[in-house]
Amino acid sequence: MKVVNKLSWMIGGEAGYGIMNTGRIFAKTFTRGGLNVFGYNEYPSLVRGGHNVYHIRVEDDPINAAVKPVDLLVALNHETIDRHKDDLTNGGGVIYDEDVNLEKHEIKSKARLYPVPLIKIAKDIAGKDLMKNTVALGASVALIGYDFEILASVLRDTFKKKGKAIVESNVKCARAGYDYVSEKGWHDGFTHKLHKISDKKKILMTGNEALALGAIAGGLDFYVAYPMTPSSSILHYMVAKQKEYKFFAKHVCDEIEAVNMALGASYAGARAMVGTATGGFALMVETLSFAGMCEVPITFVVSQRGAPATGLPTWTSQTDLKFFINAGHGEFPRIVVAPGDAKETFYVAAEAMNLAEKFQIPVIIALDKYLSESVYSIDHLYPKRARIDRGLIVKNPKKGFKRYEVTKTGVSPRTLPGTPNGFYACNSDEHNEFGYSNEEIKNRNMQYSKRMKKLKEIRKVLPKPVLYGSRKAELTLITWGSTKGAALDAMHFLKNEGINVNVLQVTYVFPFPTNEINRVMKKNKVLVIENNYTGQFASLIREHTGVKVKNRLNKYDGRPIYPVEIIHKVREVLRNG
Repeated sequence: MKVVNKLSWMIGGEAGYGIMNTGRIFAKTFTRGGLNVFGYNEYPSLVRGGHNVYHIRVEDDPINAAVKPVDLLVALNHETIDRHKDDLTNGGGVIYDEDVNLEKHEIKSKARLYPVPLIKIAKDIAGKDLMKNTVALGASVALIGYDFEILASVLRDTFKKKGKAIVESNVKCARAGYDYVSEKGWHDGFTHKLHKISDKKKILMTGNEALALGAIAGGLDFYVAYPMTPSSSILHYMVAKQKEYKFFAKHVCDEIEAVNMALGASYAGARAMVGTATGGFALMVETLSFAGMCEVPITFVVSQRGAPATGLPTWTSQTDLKFFINAGHGEFPRIVVAPGDAKETFYVAAEAMNLAEKFQIPVIIALDKYLSESVYSIDHLYPKRARIDRGLIVKNPKKGFKRYEVTKTGVSPRTLPGTPNGFYACNSDEHNEFGYSNEEIKNRNMQYSKRMKKLKEIRKVLPKPVLYGSRKAELTLITWGSTKGAALDAMHFLKNEGINVNVLQVTYVFPFPTNEINRVMKKNKVLVIENNYTGQFASLIREHTGVKVKNRLNKYDGRPIYPVEIIHKVREVLRNG
């Protein structure tokens, strides 16, 4: 039985053989045919060697997450077969080099085996085996019956900056792999087929790329970072685009320098953002606290990874939610926002800078490795929707300007350096309305409460959690951050089984949306889904609503939560009442 426009494809091998680039090329080949794609990569913290995979899911229906089963496995080494043979679906297939002996691998599924002379073809055409991955791309496209010319166009666009010879070698290698499979007639026996459904290309981007583009659309002036996986590609993208979009991007010596440069740039009037992973954020918290006291807006983008310490530097995690909410010494308002996919990340990036400037506070955008580095197909983005709100900047203040004037909202007028009559003292001490140090009780209470009053105003404007699915459901899945995609796909799978669940995605996690969560908790049984051990969001629910969450799905092995894991947990919860 043929399976049309539905495929789970994986390529695996050691670092140095272009696994990541190959996966991206394969994904782009299908977005150019109007299909929906989700791509997820795994790799160790090594430059060479180790086990690297890129897992691509393609469908004509909307998809939001990675899945476990593999329909077509491209194995560039023995280890890939050993690690993933049990993930193969019945009727799936394995493309591997013909010189590999598969007898010792004991593949238990009814997968079909496709021995292709990957190395020989690559050496014959390119003179070395490095392009065996490209040969495998052509073989894959032939097996699934897809248009080779679309793959060829992606290869040309990908390698055009490397010169005509490299482009031609890649296209020839792919064509040779394609022709080899076609001549063998193997494509007739492989059950999964993909075909172009539209001339309209979809956008393909990672969460990190979406973050960078959203920030640029939102008027970013200054981006600074010290590279740290999984946030590093934001810096790479920003540096590459700074001249085109006329902003400043800087790779600095360490995280402390980065955050202080960002804060200084913001004080000077730039829309500033600093990027890091959570280990780097740990070094930035003193400046975070300084920003809270001096009320200078700053936007942090922090991508979580397996911790503590160096932990799992190339794997995913949601273990830092409470750290984001409580980081820095002392109490001061902040916003923590955790987008759930690339499209959401694009719009959040611009809005985060607006909120930082509107309320003169730190805003933390919480990503994770899974969201940062996975690729998403998107129908369209609207950069013009990214409005720019610089907040209460005063250009013509009167003499005696009060930078920290006590107001009803807690937000005081702000001037930029050089503004006539706009001078004020900006320091880390408690201060009076003019910014000068003052430790008197009355002043302390007045300034402290002024800052904290912002939280009430912030709650009024923050977007509410979004409910997906039917309002009348047997169970509500509560998610934050990147677990959104797996929950949405699980919801659709369960609907086909006659099980009605819905999904509540909490993107703006702090200040905590107490009223909205309370309403859901009163109506429905809930299951809170998180990539951590302690159930940090579940404990926030108890802290703010007084209700203990009974049903939780927690995973903390560095891998993402898959839809099938949610499905099993939902069945268990409903079965146990």
